[in-house]
Amino acid sequence: MKYELWVLPFSLLGAFLSSRVLASEITVKESDINSNLNTNILQLSEISTPLTEAKLLTQPLETQSLTIKEIAQIDIPVEDGTDNNNVTEQESDINLEVVGEQDSLPQSTPTYIIEKEEIEKQGATSVADVLKRMPGFAINDVGHGADIHTGTYYRGHSINQSVFLINGRPINNDVNTYHGATDLNSIPVESIERIELSSGASTALYGSSAFGGVVNIITKQGSITPKFNGSAEFGSLNLNNQQTSFSGGFDNVRYNLSFERLFIDNRYKVPRGAANRDASGNLFNADTATSTYFGSLAVDLNPQNTLSLDIKTLSSRRGLIYFGFPLQRDRLDHDGLNIGLSWRSQLAQGSKLTTTLGYNQDYFNTYGPTAFQGNTFYRTGTLDTQNLTARVDHEWQLTANNRLRWGLDLKNTDLEGITNSTSPNRIALNEVENRSVLNTALFAVNTWDITNSFQVDLGLRQSFDSQFGNYLNPSAGMRYSMSPNLALRGSWAGGQRNPGLDQLYLYDTVHGWLSNPDLEPETGSSWTAGVDVNFSEDLSGQFTYFGSSLDNRLGIIQGQWQNIGLVDTNGFEAALRWRMTKNWSTFFNYTYTDAQIKTGTEWGLQLGLIPYSNLQAGIGYQKNGWQANLYANYNSGSRRALFNNPGDKNTDFSPSYVNFDLSGRIPLTQGLGLTFYLENLLGEQYERVNRIYSPGFTFRVGLSSGI
Repeated sequence: MKYELWVLPFSLLGAFLSSRVLASEITVKESDINSNLNTNILQLSEISTPLTEAKLLTQPLETQSLTIKEIAQIDIPVEDGTDNNNVTEQESDINLEVVGEQDSLPQSTPTYIIEKEEIEKQGATSVADVLKRMPGFAINDVGHGADIHTGTYYRGHSINQSVFLINGRPINNDVNTYHGATDLNSIPVESIERIELSSGASTALYGSSAFGGVVNIITKQGSITPKFNGSAEFGSLNLNNQQTSFSGGFDNVRYNLSFERLFIDNRYKVPRGAANRDASGNLFNADTATSTYFGSLAVDLNPQNTLSLDIKTLSSRRGLIYFGFPLQRDRLDHDGLNIGLSWRSQLAQGSKLTTTLGYNQDYFNTYGPTAFQGNTFYRTGTLDTQNLTARVDHEWQLTANNRLRWGLDLKNTDLEGITNSTSPNRIALNEVENRSVLNTALFAVNTWDITNSFQVDLGLRQSFDSQFGNYLNPSAGMRYSMSPNLALRGSWAGGQRNPGLDQLYLYDTVHGWLSNPDLEPETGSSWTAGVDVNFSEDLSGQFTYFGSSLDNRLGIIQGQWQNIGLVDTNGFEAALRWRMTKNWSTFFNYTYTDAQIKTGTEWGLQLGLIPYSNLQAGIGYQKNGWQANLYANYNSGSRRALFNNPGDKNTDFSPSYVNFDLSGRIPLTQGLGLTFYLENLLGEQYERVNRIYSPGFTFRVGLSSGI
């Protein structure tokens, strides 16, 4: 049955309902108004609904509530020559940097946002460093730059069960083995403006495979005046990290260039029984070296049309430690290229069209020695994926109370896979595979303001896949504002994630895992229910119950990819933010995740590598360029499910741990500061996951400048 016509009734029904409801009030952030805007047509990125953003230590500006009629009457002046010489950047309310537009997402689930200021305070060296302080995430990294080894999970779902975007373009590839998954080291942190985390009905916009959520990485778009930022730091474990960015513009052109280089050897003493412990008692083969470049160019063709281009490249060389019994010596080379071209057009008041073209290539090459019958042989596994994407996205304010966002997604994936081993027991499995898959999707999310306080989201995503046919994934959400300081919300979304081309067709010579062309897609649904509260002007909280039911989950049984059965996940998420005084602020995030296997030999067990409880908290101070931030993290421990040490059971859990980090900045001159990051202040060498241990106390010291 064809479902593509189901999109049309949303707009028709919305037009009918809108004639019977009242105009709702919305909020315009004064700080979001672009200083070079010379039209009275409001940009959608300037409109937001209160009580939907949960920020960390960042201190947002006050907002002013305006009705739609008042918005239409706004006349935005443009003033040049303002003297800001007596105001430091940290204390100024004026932002000269032009930032990427905030995505207009359904409000039935919270959108968690972390801004560049908080990213800088954390001293993050990768996207994984940023995400680990956001609600719902469990990131089992070991040392800086090693997140791809040990797993990233959101609300109990793997990295490939969430959708990752850069400026609204997907960067997930169609590869699912650990050495070919989405690499969170691939984007220079210095190029990031903010990161938005959403779920619920937003999955209809960006992909039915987002059982966990959608992570949108928004990059800097240049600046009105030339600006240079740079940092260099050195530290424990031979860490060496440099980050630079330069942005500027002229007339209607803006640009940004960013670069990051990181090296760390991650070599430190680990206890007996630790994964990949060599004869000297050190963690072996965990070194990482990455170089990433990012550039963007934006041209305002006229007040209503903007053309943007961004390019990202990555070169990464690292060792692998994920299964360290016996000692693992495999190496992983990863080279990546991502190009995006977008055209944003304000067609009319309340009507914006965005057309995007994208190209993404990930080249993974894993190689190393293997032992068989006392002899040493060599193996190589190569995964080269190339994605071509196209997207048309129309945001349309049909009436004062009815908003429709709809469009078309195209994604073509080509995979060239090569497996080669000289080991006699694997030679017969050597192969070369060239496979392709085309996925097309129509999407629509319609939002109705039934009253000033009650909002409903309805979404559909109709997919056409060249391998798995046609499938429809609906979504729904609601939000009820009981008062200006209290709102209830809920969402439900259906989903489907198809097996990767490597799981279907390519033998994994590194793990020794067989492919399976008979795999079925993972199918199921996810849901949330929550409350948003403003306890006071400076204290707000978001509390969310989340759950999912995922059937045909993919896993390994007796050395081959199989559909292992049903997994039900239920959990609770809390995010609190408190601005105690002008200079002091704090945050608190807690996540409880019960991801239970419901079928098979592991019935009743928690999914491996996912902790039941995860808590992050922080308190920060800043004034006149001085900064101090203390972070705390609690992890209840996770099940040792994969590549266990002989004698360990797959029902064993790693011990719980508590960790404290301290970061700070000391101003030396107006544009130069001394930064320091003291990690694991207690110095306890805890087991992070699956017999992989933290290094204990480490430090980083550097200089940062902004001109």
